[in-house]
Amino acid sequence: MLNLKTKEELIHHAVQASDKSYSPYSHFAVGAALLTNDETIITGANIENISFGLSNCAERSAIFSALSQGITEFKAIAIFSPQAKTPLQPCGACRQVLAEFVPESFPILLISQNKEVTETTLGALFPMSFQSLGDAKSHTSK
Repeated sequence: MLNLKTKEELIHHAVQASDKSYSPYSHFAVGAALLTNDETIITGANIENISFGLSNCAERSAIFSALSQGITEFKAIAIFSPQAKTPLQPCGACRQVLAEFVPESFPILLISQNKEVTETTLGALFPMSFQSLGDAKSHTSK
């Protein structure tokens, strides 16, 4: 369970991260703030490409950044868009990437443009994720 101060800090960082978005095609900026087990916050923003399949979401940007730094344990994530009229939910690809690295009980803060927050979990958003056949974490290099 996240305390109020931690929630506020994650929301703040997700909002700031959305300013780093490169979204000239959709005009839909997204920022994510990923809280690691050691209380570090790693942010990500969506990065678009004219060939949309080459674009990357804010959530995956944050997760991939953390993983490339050797960080593999996470406490929560906050997701924000200044264009989202309702609390912004992660896409299916981001849900699946999260499922690779966090438990179903993983807290997710979904934030709208007016800072309305919906708290949920990965399991509630993605109850039937594709599961690894083995222990994927044992295959990551340290």
